[in-house]
Amino acid sequence: MEEKKIPYVEEEYDVVVVGAGHAGCEAALACARLGLETIIFTVSVDSIAMMPCNPNIGGSSKGHLVREIDALGGEMGKNIDKTFIQSKMLNKSKGPAVHSLRAQADKQEYTREMRKTLENTDNLTIRQAEVAEILVEDGKITGVKTASGAVYYAKAVVLATGVYLKAKCIYGDICQYTGPNGLMAANLLTDSLIKNGIKMRRFKTGTPARVDKRSIDFSKMEEQFGDKKVVPFSFETDSESVQKEQISCWLTYTNEETHKIIRDNINRSPLFSGMIEGTGPRYCPSIEDKVVKFADKNRHQVFIEPEGMYTNEMYLGGMSSSLPEDVQYAMYKTVPGLENVKIVRNAYAIEYDCIEYGQLLPSLEFKNISGLFSAGQFNGSSGYEEAAAQGIIAGINAARKVQGKEMLVLDRSQAYIGVLIDDLVTKESHEPYRMMTSRAEYRLLLRQDNADLRLSKIGYEIGLISKERYDYVCYKEKVIKEEIERLNKYAIGANKKVQEFLVSVGSTPLKTGTTLAELIRRPELDYQKISHFDDEKKDLPEDIVEQININIKYDGYISRQMKQVAQFKKLENKKIPENFDYTLVSSLRKEAVQKLTLYKPINIGQASRISGVSPADISVLLIYMEQHKNK
Repeated sequence: MEEKKIPYVEEEYDVVVVGAGHAGCEAALACARLGLETIIFTVSVDSIAMMPCNPNIGGSSKGHLVREIDALGGEMGKNIDKTFIQSKMLNKSKGPAVHSLRAQADKQEYTREMRKTLENTDNLTIRQAEVAEILVEDGKITGVKTASGAVYYAKAVVLATGVYLKAKCIYGDICQYTGPNGLMAANLLTDSLIKNGIKMRRFKTGTPARVDKRSIDFSKMEEQFGDKKVVPFSFETDSESVQKEQISCWLTYTNEETHKIIRDNINRSPLFSGMIEGTGPRYCPSIEDKVVKFADKNRHQVFIEPEGMYTNEMYLGGMSSSLPEDVQYAMYKTVPGLENVKIVRNAYAIEYDCIEYGQLLPSLEFKNISGLFSAGQFNGSSGYEEAAAQGIIAGINAARKVQGKEMLVLDRSQAYIGVLIDDLVTKESHEPYRMMTSRAEYRLLLRQDNADLRLSKIGYEIGLISKERYDYVCYKEKVIKEEIERLNKYAIGANKKVQEFLVSVGSTPLKTGTTLAELIRRPELDYQKISHFDDEKKDLPEDIVEQININIKYDGYISRQMKQVAQFKKLENKKIPENFDYTLVSSLRKEAVQKLTLYKPINIGQASRISGVSPADISVLLIYMEQHKNK
């Protein structure tokens, strides 16, 4: 008897993107904008660009990532500029290297705007379905299959599954097999990935309770205001359009009573009882983690942040937890201002599948499956901004793979994105990776204010930045250079007018003549303040003036970092052949051979950053490559 064939849907695309969180959105938009027929899958269309945890974008070092995404032609910066309710430049009392923008978002508006952008992008199809399998032939991706059996053939696939793979939400002894906010988990794909040789592991992250604004006594808290003058995230956003009325956040603190309740119930925490197997983020710990690890601290900050204009829900930043419901109530009520608090959503931990380290190339393509890329929490990172940064690179490279073009790899001296991806592909991370300014060796060069100067030309060459924006960046670069040269040459004498002015602003009078650039270097002076000695001064845009000030004031430090970068580039430019056999290098230690074979570094610089590879191993490798250069 003839077997009856069940019909199923079959479609063809250039690129398939699995997941529509912050990574998936950037990946899909990049591909579609580069002219590739792209389909993006999500477990729920209503969860596109959802913010399941904190209601903000940016923050220390994360603000840098958002600016870089924007400079490459991504969407996150533009989206938060449209939907923020409070904006603040952090670390203003410190040097420009660590200034970071952070904005509170209206969560629903953020999702709505991003969804609207996706829905109105040419070449982009949105599909609500669970991807159950990846299709691989001869080590090459050919498409995906959904839970319903539909097949979507593609030349490249980007996996951006976030925290949904075999997700479990846990608090106390309650375990729900769902994704965040009660959304459906994706339970099928992991097995297919394992069958195709991808090594998986379990990570966890957590979120605090959301509480009813009406049950909070704000008089016991410190009000936190936004900046009077808002700086937009996107270099394309008109700065006037973001000057609007802002919503306050609030600051309060835990106390000894809070900590006692946590300690007394620590045996009921799934984190400590063994119910949670996954490793959590070191730099975003739960409140029970903080109390155990920092036992000497008698209080911890709690930020009360609005979830948006549409709701009374408030987010308790700094108090994520997986303790049982009754303990959550008891500990929250000890915090000043939360004595009568009503919980809308319990705090919980979420556990999910992600990939083991060492399987990706710097392009975010899998080493063993050609055309398969991945981004975001699936790669073992944490945070919306880290996800979006990987998303745009994975999307660009998936598109370039299809187009037969060279992969885009940003190095550590070019961008925070370069640092992030380099760390993810070379380091043995055993916990969710979080970006921090301290991870960037050249952070004085990688400031958030100059991201456009660093990366917009790359964005233009790729095809994601307009000619108009590219021309402005070229003009900006030229004007900054010429103006700094002029100020370095502009001599000024120690005359009465100059001396009187210097005394009036609390600056030391001159002993001898100097230049305008030397005056700008003084901490109390800047480009604007010395303008009335400057007969040749032009009326320049604010962003150009900012660059002139920073470049002159920090000239010595910047020059020093540029010399360090030149050294760094020497090793980065020493390429290692694609299938190099490390066993041929007789003096290499066994561990180094194993690690280098596993990670397959593309250059000597990258090889030197792999744990288990010593400076002596690098020297041996360099000598070998030099000797066999022409063979």
